[in-house]
Amino acid sequence: MRQPVAIVVVAVVAVLVAGVAGVRAYDASRDDVIAKGVTVAGVDVGGLRPAEARARLERELAEPARRPIRVRAAGRTFRLSAERARVHVDVEGMVQEALRRSREGSIVTRTVRHLTGGRLDADVELAIVWSQRAVDRLVRRVARATNRPAKDATLSFSARGISKVPHQDGLAVQTKELAADINAELADPSADRIVRAKTKVTKPKVTTDQLAQRYPDVIVVDRANFKLRHYEHLKLVKTYTIAVGKVGLETPAGLYRIQNKAVDPAWHVPNSDWAGDLAGKVIPGGRPDNPLKARWMGIYDGAGIHGTDAIHSLGTAASHGCIRMSIPDVKELYDRVEVGTPIYIA
Repeated sequence: MRQPVAIVVVAVVAVLVAGVAGVRAYDASRDDVIAKGVTVAGVDVGGLRPAEARARLERELAEPARRPIRVRAAGRTFRLSAERARVHVDVEGMVQEALRRSREGSIVTRTVRHLTGGRLDADVELAIVWSQRAVDRLVRRVARATNRPAKDATLSFSARGISKVPHQDGLAVQTKELAADINAELADPSADRIVRAKTKVTKPKVTTDQLAQRYPDVIVVDRANFKLRHYEHLKLVKTYTIAVGKVGLETPAGLYRIQNKAVDPAWHVPNSDWAGDLAGKVIPGGRPDNPLKARWMGIYDGAGIHGTDAIHSLGTAASHGCIRMSIPDVKELYDRVEVGTPIYIA
């Protein structure tokens, strides 16, 4: 009886060995076949061998990923090529990962899945890289070409008076958002590769409506017509007749500010030939030989506005560089303006 039993045992073992060998052989025959249900970045590669999978991923992922990025900003288009961005899709790495995922599990579970038509639920992530430096350079290029600084409102001066130069809003590319949008396009081969740069309006520090408050007083001197105009909050309040510097001693033209003020100022006589024996002396205020009568408003390099009792000189070029006013007029103006008041001499 023992001999027949032994034969049966041997036969069973042989069948099992043959079965195991068959399973191993079957599994080995499919070690380069990607399991059904495996995708790469959403592209189905199930049932494909490596060469087939590479061709499909090249066509559906790598080629679209090499399309250039186009950024549109303020009516202009900026281009970033795949070469400059150093875009690289690791097709081979993704195929190998798909094969590795296909070999997960035991030999038995793999064989059963293959024989029964089972599917894996596995998606391999897209393996793509690019140069962030290239993206940052593109963002800077777009910003340089698009950004427009805001301009403060200001005043325009002429002999005729003053006029407003309106403020201008600026424009600025939102660079962080733009970089993020470009990166998102590069990361998605199916995207349309078009990025619309977001911008924001920037505001000036001084708007047109703020000018009047910013300029409580302005003085404009029209040398040719011997007029001094005083503006309060950009509105003309009074025009005065004045005398200005004679030929060779002209009142300096330009935009200045009232630098200092004084009542009955002393006269520091310039060291000039025209001063004669008085050159270099200081004549106290209020004296008859002091031509600076009543009030002084210094402007620039010894020139200023002062009162005069030589009323006949008003309306002429008669001074040694200063602006002369009648004594009542200079007192009135003195009380109205402060140190720092702009004065434009045309």
